[in-house]
Amino acid sequence: AYDTKQRKRQGEYTIEDYYAWPKEQRVELIDGIIYVMETPGFVHQRIAGEMLFIIKSFLRQKDGDCIPLLSPVNVRLDCDERTMVQPDLVIVCSKDKIKRWGILGAPDFVLEILSQTTRRKDCTKKLQKYCDAGVREYWIIDPEKKILLSYDFEHENMPCIYPLTGTAGLAIYDGELQVDLDEIAEKIQEWPE
Repeated sequence: AYDTKQRKRQGEYTIEDYYAWPKEQRVELIDGIIYVMETPGFVHQRIAGEMLFIIKSFLRQKDGDCIPLLSPVNVRLDCDERTMVQPDLVIVCSKDKIKRWGILGAPDFVLEILSQTTRRKDCTKKLQKYCDAGVREYWIIDPEKKILLSYDFEHENMPCIYPLTGTAGLAIYDGELQVDLDEIAEKIQEWPE
């Protein structure tokens, strides 16, 4: 168990503290600050699963080398001692970034699905961290507002905002990988609470 007598102040935590944290409590470490994570809800997991299915189906058809992974997966985003995140879904195209314990460096694509407790962190702190670390594309799905925010960091910083209708393409695949947003919306509608 984590030694509570040795607790540090927020901003002072390291990867060593992250690994020593009690396993029954999921956390992320961002710039030395520990963020406690709640267990994802049913709608959240349905959306993440649907996205994984869409991406894996596309990669199988194209014989793609990239690897999609669902959370929990450790991502040592900055390759330093002060940040370890667990995005909801990532795509990694550089196999040298994949380690036994997780991913060292920026994934090519990151998806976060918002909840009441993650909204602020995902839309501000993690947005900036992903951009600065070299993530090529970042998607945020907001089940409550039924929108997708898509950031193509390779070409621009301004987000594209889509209602969860029609389709949206992943920029890292030049739009060839299309996501049916109506299907994503259905995952929310079927289980509204």
